[in-house]
Amino acid sequence: MLAHQVKPVADDQWDIVAWLWQDFRHDLGTVVNGFPYADGRYQHAWLDEYPRADGAGYLAWQPHPRTGEQAPVGFALVIGVGTGQCRMRAFFVVPAARRSGLGRRLARDVIDRHPGEWEIPFQGDNVGAGAFWRAVADDAFATAWSETTEPVPGKPDVPPDHWIRTQLSGR
Repeated sequence: MLAHQVKPVADDQWDIVAWLWQDFRHDLGTVVNGFPYADGRYQHAWLDEYPRADGAGYLAWQPHPRTGEQAPVGFALVIGVGTGQCRMRAFFVVPAARRSGLGRRLARDVIDRHPGEWEIPFQGDNVGAGAFWRAVADDAFATAWSETTEPVPGKPDVPPDHWIRTQLSGR
């Protein structure tokens, strides 16, 4: 297991998140039938909202296998910070770092930084994401969570999103 660190996104690191964001949206392209826009970039409206008062961003870092230099290998964006109910807005781990446990450690680190209720939405057609988030929920919340499906607002032609929601008391 390679050593990794999770750190809040510094003011001068949002460009790093923006680069990783494009990889994140590229990954989702097959699930959400996403295409880049005319400028060659994928949808980035959510990212453009950061930094924000009720939000937080985190970068996961680990040594690059060739240089040893710390390299960004994942990110998480959260909304609802300070409200008692957070939502995972976006979550991504680069493909080369997947299946190493890094994603689960990143998710737990972010969840543990913000005690309280949580909502974690994901696309139901993304089988890997579903298995991942259910395992994270079991680990982080034991049995105090449920999963529902909900239509995507304004998109009646796409499959419903899945939502993991906690039912915690005193977490």
